[in-house]
Amino acid sequence: MQRRKFMQQSVLASASVLAASSVKAKSFQKNNAETFHLNYAIHDGMFEESAGKNFLDQIQFAYDNGFRAIEDNGMMDRPVDEQAKIGDKLAKLNMKMGVFVLNFDHWPVKTSLTSGDKEWRNNFLKSCNEAVETAKRCNATWITVVPGNYERSLDMGYQTANVIESLRQGAAIFEPHNLVMVCEALSDTPDLFLRHSDQTVALCKAVNSPSCKFLFDMYHMQRNEGNIINNIDAAWDEIAYLQIGNNPGRNEPGTGEMDYHNILNICIKKTIKVF
Repeated sequence: MQRRKFMQQSVLASASVLAASSVKAKSFQKNNAETFHLNYAIHDGMFEESAGKNFLDQIQFAYDNGFRAIEDNGMMDRPVDEQAKIGDKLAKLNMKMGVFVLNFDHWPVKTSLTSGDKEWRNNFLKSCNEAVETAKRCNATWITVVPGNYERSLDMGYQTANVIESLRQGAAIFEPHNLVMVCEALSDTPDLFLRHSDQTVALCKAVNSPSCKFLFDMYHMQRNEGNIINNIDAAWDEIAYLQIGNNPGRNEPGTGEMDYHNILNICIKKTIKVF
């Protein structure tokens, strides 16, 4: 993604922080013309109690209540016809598709790209090619990548080199399609290889591709390192996607220790896409 184009795009924010699954339709009904100032993205299940289990119905309910985007981590695991139906629904409503997760591995993740194992790398690249087709069906741009756990038998430098090589080959698949894999640093377990901002930026710089960028999840980064505003500023050139959630508990802004009024003001001033 070209920096100029990236900077010109509108601000969005993830509704993963909006614990709305218990909200009833009668108590949460916006005018169709009244949308949120940020383009919040919902997840499957958030409006299940109001709209039912069908994700298409949840998308319609979300649209009717002011949302204009979705995320779907499990998009690649859905049947092809279901992916297409979701894409068609989004197109009809003029809603945006946020991230989906590259499904070469599933949670809890294993020791994969860090190992340098050819079978893991081939599986990763096969999933990259499949992700291109998935992205076409749902009009997606961003694909979340998690490199897996530490390979305890290898020094850190060798593990990093193995991850860089896999990401370079993945980026070569995505570049012709203007797709962006966004590497996500997580805090769920200390076994995870990718955990910090400086480490993720170093990977992206080494891959040196517009198709390999940083998914900066503020909740995880707060848990792992804090100093959110300074780290966003330092990592700015490599950030293509931001996710929000307060700590502790990954709850709504205003519920925890993070000052999202200041954090989001900084992001908006930078005209970054905030998911």
